[in-house]
This record gives sequence, structure tokens and C-alpha cells, in this order.
Amino acid sequence: MTTALSATATLHEQAARLDADDTLADLRARFLLPPDVVYLDGNSLGPLPAAVPAALDDVVRRQWATGLIGSWNAAGWWEAPLRVGDAVGRLIGAAPGQTIAGDSTSVQLFTALDAAAALRPDRPLLVTDPGHFPTDRYLADAVARRRDLEVRHVRPGDLPDFLAAEGERVAVVSYSPVDYRTGELYDMRTLTRAAQDAGALALWDLCHAAGALPLDVDGLGVDLAVGCGYKFLSGGPGAPAFLYVARRHHTTLETPLPGWTGHADPFALADSYTPAPGIARARIGTPPILSLLALEAALTAFDGVDLARLRTKSLSLTCFFLRCADELLTPLGFTPVTPAEPGRRGSQVTLRHAHAHARGLAAALAEVGVIADMRAPDLLRFGVNALYTSHRDMLTAATRLRDLTEQAAYDPAPPTTGPVT
Repeated sequence: MTTALSATATLHEQAARLDADDTLADLRARFLLPPDVVYLDGNSLGPLPAAVPAALDDVVRRQWATGLIGSWNAAGWWEAPLRVGDAVGRLIGAAPGQTIAGDSTSVQLFTALDAAAALRPDRPLLVTDPGHFPTDRYLADAVARRRDLEVRHVRPGDLPDFLAAEGERVAVVSYSPVDYRTGELYDMRTLTRAAQDAGALALWDLCHAAGALPLDVDGLGVDLAVGCGYKFLSGGPGAPAFLYVARRHHTTLETPLPGWTGHADPFALADSYTPAPGIARARIGTPPILSLLALEAALTAFDGVDLARLRTKSLSLTCFFLRCADELLTPLGFTPVTPAEPGRRGSQVTLRHAHAHARGLAAALAEVGVIADMRAPDLLRFGVNALYTSHRDMLTAATRLRDLTEQAAYDPAPPTTGPVT
């Protein structure tokens, strides 16, 4: 008992010291977080940025209520997909004019996969990660059926060898730089280069990376990328997603959903479709202005933030939590599945529970003020957003999880009628 108390005291001292030295601590004020809640589920839904309520109030009460249809021009609604796209582009390392926002992640991903396949029409293979998020796999299958392609499932670590053997047959490779379950970080540079050396296109799903770590899609030569607005970008539930297409592909880009707003002359209402120049051709339908402008306001939380410093803090937080887990949770049957090496983890830590009680533990944690996430049956995910997360938050999560487990103060199989978090 004395040893356990000493270890906890040491962790408290370390957390206090790390937080005192945190030069980004003031950024927490940019979010409206509930008091006495440790929020570690920002990798599923970011919290409310402080700038959003006033922005939405203005959109509803002034731009919509007073400006009415005139706000499409006067308030800049029509250009919002391009403007917000460029704001996201700054966070992923994209020069202006290559990123657009406005549709759901699924729509953007379908567009990107199908457009990439069309750019390599004589190649019969679409390669993706067998551990990809389900939607990515479902849509890869859907595009393969539409384009008469064969899907090959290849783990990221095996991709270079696969491409060396069959690369000339591959049209597009579709991966995420961060494993959504484990938080493992893959090498975008190596995999992008391997794909392009084989003549294939590299498509990245940045849902668990955009806003969490520095990205350089232009510098890496990425062909296409997609990502959501509601995780680390904190754009709100169901926030619009983004699509990046490298400028070199714009003139030949053919999207599978040629909507009227992507037309070269949308208000001519022509009988046939002529794509707009540049990334604007990836517009589809009338943009969801309320949610799009909420995302635009949310992105101001990154104003003036050096993403390299944000990444440094994120690694400090996850490293500290891994230490907390080692000292407080390993004796209780928890095992980290997130790599310990800093260069191999994203902005989350995932723990595996020996008795596969992840759902029950996540529900019990929420009841004591720690909101995390889980993947049944045995994975607990703790998402870290260095804009507002503290080392104290990480220690609080670890100690409350320890207490719940020691006291068996949770239902191992709670009802599954709705989401846990």
C-alpha cells in the first residue's frame, strides 16, 4: 500500500510539474468544457470551441433572418466550401485552392476513391488496409464493384513489399496514418513514395490525424486526402468533411457525383455538365451552411498555434499516460496496445483489458467524470487533444480507472441500446 501511495504521489508531482511548464495551457480557454469533466473522447467528437456559439447566433439571427437569400453573396455563403477548405488546408500542409469542405466523410471518401480509380483506368487493383475503419472498407468495395476492380487488403507494414511485386497493377492505395483502434502511427512518407514509385495514387484518410499532428500533404506528394471536421477539428457532431486533391490532378479530375454547384457555370442551369476549374469541380450539392460555418468558427481554435509544439505536448501527454498505466493499471490486467515509441503513435492511447469489459468500464468512467471511448470487446481508447488536455487530466483518468477496477464498481455488460459515449 505504501509503495502504491508513493507511486501515485510521484505521478501527481510529475503531472503538476509538466502542466506548470506547459506553454500551451492557455489554449484550454478556447473551449467550453464542462467543469469537473475529463474529456478524452475528442478523437470521436471534439468539444465545443468557445467561438462557435456566437458565430452560429450571427448566422441564424443576422445572416439568415435578416439577410435571407442575399447572404449567399453578402455573407460569403457561396464561397464557404472553398474558404473553409483552405482553412483546413493550412492544418494539413496544403497550399490554397486544393481543399474543399462541405459534404460528409463518406461522400468525400467515395468521391476520392472513385476519382483516383478513374485516373488510373488500366490498373485493376485497389489496395487498402484490412484494419481500416469500416466505412473505408465498405466504400472501397463499392467503388471496386462500380469500377470492376479487385480489392486487396494489405497491412501498412507489408505495403512496400506488395507494391514491389504487384505495383504495376495497382490503381490506388487507401490508408490512414493513424490506426483508429490502437493509435499506431504509420509512415505516410514511405507509403506514399512506395505507391507512387509503382505508378499508383496515394489516398489518405486523415480523420484521426488532421488537427492532432503536423501534416504536409503537399510536401509528401500525397495525391488525395479526406478527413472529417468533428474529431480533432471540433466542428460539431456531423460536421462537414474535407477533400484534398493535389493541384496536378485538377484538370483531369472526374468526380462520380457531378452536382450543380461543381459546374463551371452553376447558375446557367445547363443541360450538360462542364466541371468547374480547380478544386471547385469537387463541389456537389448546396452546402450545409450552418454546419459549415460552425466548422469555420471552430477552426479559429488553431489560430496562432504551432502544430509542431502541439505535437510535442501531445507526445508528452500520451507518454505520461503510458507511465500512469504502467504503474497503476498493468497490475490490474490492462495492457497498452499503442506503441511506446513516440514516432509510432498518434494522439491517443489504447488499453486492452484482460477480461474484455471495455464497454462496462467506459460507461462507469463516464459516471465518475472521465469520458473516454471503447471498441468492443476489450479496448479502451483515450483520445488526447493537446489544445485543452492536461497531464492532470491523464492522471485523473488513470486513477479513476484503477479505482473502478479494484472495487469492481462497474457493470461488465451494460445495456447496448445506445452509444456508451
